[in-house]
Amino acid sequence: MILTMFKKAYEVAENSSVGDLIKANFAEDLKKYLAVKLEDGTMIDLFAPVSKDQVVTPVTFDDPEGRKVFFHSASHLMAMAVKKLYPNAKVAIGPAIADGFYYDFDVEPAFTMEDLAKIEKEMAHCAKKSIRPRRYLMSREDAIAYFAEKEEPYKVQLIEDLPEDEEISFYEMGDFTDLCVGPHLPNLSYIKAFKLTHVAGAYWRGDEHNKMLCRIYATAFPTKEQLQAHLDRIEEAKKRDHRKLGRELDLFDIRDEGPGFPFFYPKGMIVRNLLEDYWHQIHRKAGYEEIKTPIMLNRGLWERSGHWDHYKENMYTTKIDDTDFAIKPMNCPGGILVYQRKLWSYRDLPIRSGELGLVHRHEKSGALHGLMRVRCFTQDDAHIFMTPEQIKDEIKGVYNLINEVYTRFGFPYHVELSTRPENSIGTDEMWEMATNGLQGALDELGVPYVVNEGDGAFYGPKIDFHLTDCLGRTWQCGTIQLDMNLPERFDLTYTGADGEKHRPVMIHRVVFGSIERFIGILIEHFGGAFPTWLAPVQVKIMTITSRSDEAAHEVADMLENAGLRPELDLRNEKIGFKVREAQMMKIPYMFVLGDREAENRTVTIRNRKGENLGTVSFEEAVAMVKKLNDEKTND
Repeated sequence: MILTMFKKAYEVAENSSVGDLIKANFAEDLKKYLAVKLEDGTMIDLFAPVSKDQVVTPVTFDDPEGRKVFFHSASHLMAMAVKKLYPNAKVAIGPAIADGFYYDFDVEPAFTMEDLAKIEKEMAHCAKKSIRPRRYLMSREDAIAYFAEKEEPYKVQLIEDLPEDEEISFYEMGDFTDLCVGPHLPNLSYIKAFKLTHVAGAYWRGDEHNKMLCRIYATAFPTKEQLQAHLDRIEEAKKRDHRKLGRELDLFDIRDEGPGFPFFYPKGMIVRNLLEDYWHQIHRKAGYEEIKTPIMLNRGLWERSGHWDHYKENMYTTKIDDTDFAIKPMNCPGGILVYQRKLWSYRDLPIRSGELGLVHRHEKSGALHGLMRVRCFTQDDAHIFMTPEQIKDEIKGVYNLINEVYTRFGFPYHVELSTRPENSIGTDEMWEMATNGLQGALDELGVPYVVNEGDGAFYGPKIDFHLTDCLGRTWQCGTIQLDMNLPERFDLTYTGADGEKHRPVMIHRVVFGSIERFIGILIEHFGGAFPTWLAPVQVKIMTITSRSDEAAHEVADMLENAGLRPELDLRNEKIGFKVREAQMMKIPYMFVLGDREAENRTVTIRNRKGENLGTVSFEEAVAMVKKLNDEKTND
């Protein structure tokens, strides 16, 4: 049998494992490999037998698949420890998640933080035993009988929902056995460091009509150093929490009177307006025309677009004159009606229409999270109508615009191509043409991307942009969706060079994603210390005594006349107190004036980092801030 690994072919005995192959050829690296990805994408245990010739890829903790295996094995380790300490606890599910894992338990009383410390200690004890997980299969009937005897009702329910002819996969770890498809680590001793972070309530299967279970959230790493770095990032994230900073910096808040509906305060509106002004600027340059569509449209439109059937549970509806209306959850149908206002020729295309459209979507209360998940938000939408021949060039243009924006804010990003989902509408031919259009554009641009199978919109495939903030967290913001279905549903046409009617192709795209969410991301990325061009207050002008007030007003007027945003602090307070307060409000620069500065028309400049940048003339000080503002750097 031939196994190809690391681009080299190895002849091995039948049913050999990749672990055996690594042990024979790369013994010194064996410990870093956690599991194996086969060429069809299937994941198997490192020491599971391979039955045929193929390309195999061992994965490490640095790989997304390897990290998932590591976290999932750690969740089994946690469940093992819980069952040892609390035999009457019933186990439910324990998946890997983005930065760790959780496991749900039916236990009375619910676990406390003191209990978590005991569980951690028992996990460490179990891990030191170097237990090797063992996989085996069982029939559906035998699996149900096994868990019924163990009095594990949640496992029984999970099995009962599986196909009747399916054999059930189990993993045995010492005296703990769990229902699981795997794969798992070769040995639990790989898990050197872990932390149970917190406890929360979770309804069984996410249904509020089911019993509330006790969910333990946790994370795990191969080394204590990696765990500590992760915990440090969590602490830093808490300091940067946009909800906390939004209140402290007087930017925005979510009130009990409107859950999911944010209030923006004056300073927050400055940030918002600056982002929108920037949006207008780059879109005018890229050849977009701005439109505005109604916030509420009738049921017939949403039925025609498909939203009434596919999205109704997320829409707010009402009746007007005995007709059903819906507040728009998306801007697309309104943009289509704008296109329909006149007859277009192929010479007119592409038509690029941009809209900062307020949309509303019903989100469950438990899903709401500051500005990151709200019930009303402004999408920076654009819809482009084009001929099939223009697809690649238009996608390239949108890509370059999104790249310009993310580069402006210093965000690295990666790209995913999401393909046809199960609940899609439209023909196979439409989907193939749309998907090939997106993929072809990315290939021509030379952009690296990963394919996210089945995660497209119901009306078309899409390109998603996942940006990375300063803490290494990823956020999905920009998207490009190619749509041949809605033009068909709405019978959109243009007159071609042959004088006949043709169907245009439609692009849906956003850059920020939503203004609100992007502001939340920026607050956390910059820790509230916005770049000078985006800061609500760019300069705090403060005096040591009232004798300098007139000079302070003069320099404030100069800053305002230059289009900048100063604020005066003429209070009878010590200058150190004023400086510290301005730093806490994360104002980029402080201009300090005493008697000497007032006499010489100079200011002593401090920045929010606490650095003294020296004493310069009014004109030089204003020019410095003006330059940073106009260049829109991230300083």
